[in-house]
Amino acid sequence: MEVGNLTILTEFILLGLSADPRWQLILFAIFLTLYLLTLSGNMSLVILIRIDSKLHTPMYFFIGSLSLLDFWYTFVYTPKLLANCISEDRRISLAGCGAQFFFSCFAAYTECYLLASMAYDRHVAICNPLLYSGIMSSSLCMGLVAGSYIGGVLNAAAHTANTFRLSFCGKNIIDHIFCDVLPLIKISCSDTRAAVIILSSMVGFTVLSCLLAILISYFNILLAILRIRSASGRFKAFSTCGSHLVSVMLFYGSLLFVYSRPTSSNSQETDKVAALFYTIINPLLNPLIYSLRNKDVKEAFKKAIVSIRSQA
Repeated sequence: MEVGNLTILTEFILLGLSADPRWQLILFAIFLTLYLLTLSGNMSLVILIRIDSKLHTPMYFFIGSLSLLDFWYTFVYTPKLLANCISEDRRISLAGCGAQFFFSCFAAYTECYLLASMAYDRHVAICNPLLYSGIMSSSLCMGLVAGSYIGGVLNAAAHTANTFRLSFCGKNIIDHIFCDVLPLIKISCSDTRAAVIILSSMVGFTVLSCLLAILISYFNILLAILRIRSASGRFKAFSTCGSHLVSVMLFYGSLLFVYSRPTSSNSQETDKVAALFYTIINPLLNPLIYSLRNKDVKEAFKKAIVSIRSQA
């Protein structure tokens, strides 16, 4: 579409990680393997939590919710990434780009809120163990998860509207693995100053408020652990938080690495690798983080295997 001397773009080309045909096949095999492992790992954990009565606790309800989110999270990025590895046609329509952008924002923002909710759950469990079951009722847990999803939708809608009100013209090449805000702003022919300010305000408020909630929760947890007299008791209390802390550091670390650096210092290849980490690697690692060192999940998995073998 022509506007003056400019052509308004209706489709983009995603460059992906590499244009080398030899690398494309290798990357396809790697991403397909990671994709299948992510789907099977997260869904296995969701099913395990659903069928084992010992895992019907608030903590595992949140872990199951996170795994379900990660299960859908990988659908946003990986299929298009796989298609680009084996096809010379790397086009994506404006509508398709907008849809991918919306759902990627939804998944990322929802995970921010979910991780903060999980920190509150650990805070109540360690700081108020006698009142834990009463405070973390089913209605509160469902409300926190529902609130996380609603917050994700609202943030994603505002974020998408702020980005796609811009006009895109000239080169239609997005030097990235998916439709992300920074590459889109780079190819916009509109004045992006207001959009960048709104973007920084939205991301900054959400991420920093969730991080603040997590830090406050863990500050109180640390104080409660220090009041425990026995070393074994302190270790047991802190070990229940270890998996969540690792998940928080991986998720927020990769996000802050990409979006908090000055634009002038951004390396496109480095940003692609960091984006791969929070879009593909993190959803793969989460079920491992919450199961490998978790005695209850291991026992539930063993019971499930024995049950399947007995029915075979």
